[in-house]
Amino acid sequence: MADSGQRRSSAQQTTEQGIISTTLVRLTQIFIFLILTLLFSIFIEWLGMATQYWEEPNTQHSEMMLAQELNYLNEDFKRSVIVERPAQFAKNFADEFYQVTFVATGLKRVVIWLATPSTQVKTGSFRKTLHDAYMTAESYILAAVVVIQIFAVRLAVLIMAFPAFILLSLLGLVDGLVQRDIRRWSGGRESSFVYHWAKKIVYPSLVLPWIIYLAMPVSIHPNLIVLPFAVLFAVSVTVMASTFKKYL
Repeated sequence: MADSGQRRSSAQQTTEQGIISTTLVRLTQIFIFLILTLLFSIFIEWLGMATQYWEEPNTQHSEMMLAQELNYLNEDFKRSVIVERPAQFAKNFADEFYQVTFVATGLKRVVIWLATPSTQVKTGSFRKTLHDAYMTAESYILAAVVVIQIFAVRLAVLIMAFPAFILLSLLGLVDGLVQRDIRRWSGGRESSFVYHWAKKIVYPSLVLPWIIYLAMPVSIHPNLIVLPFAVLFAVSVTVMASTFKKYL
């Protein structure tokens, strides 16, 4: 009895440790994914500025994108399941993201120090060289700051849009279970091939909206990204539930 109790206790501890480690790994992967997506967005913006692909010079392209993203929120997002005022939530989220990214880390003080000229600095000194280098890349640095704000606004939009995935997936699950029961009582045949193909669509339908929307180098309405993938996710859940197996 004591040995069986110890085995159950050790198995429970192993299970709990496995859940904790898996959760930490997933959170780390999400954090790395967001950082890489942000860096990719900044790189695309810089590439468009360097090649003069954007019609707007310097930081005007990113500033117009930010204004358009906020305009979408003000006009089309009046209500949300998560927050009372979606536009204000996105703005506050972007401000907090800016505070954590630039103010708390000290990057803002460094940028101000580099941008401020000093008459006491000798020509050819290290401080003068840094100031000249900053002035050369000033538009790129300011554009990166605006892109980070755009990234934060879009991240807030995706967070507010997550209930749409949950609601549509629940509807798809109920519809799929009803179809499964109809197939069960009518003697229909199940298809594991269709089930596994639908299962492969679930993960991309959840991940691709974050990749496409967060890294989009132009302003786009969130509904054009969120709704198609939410419907695709719901359809895949419906197919999985309806073709899972004949008997539970």
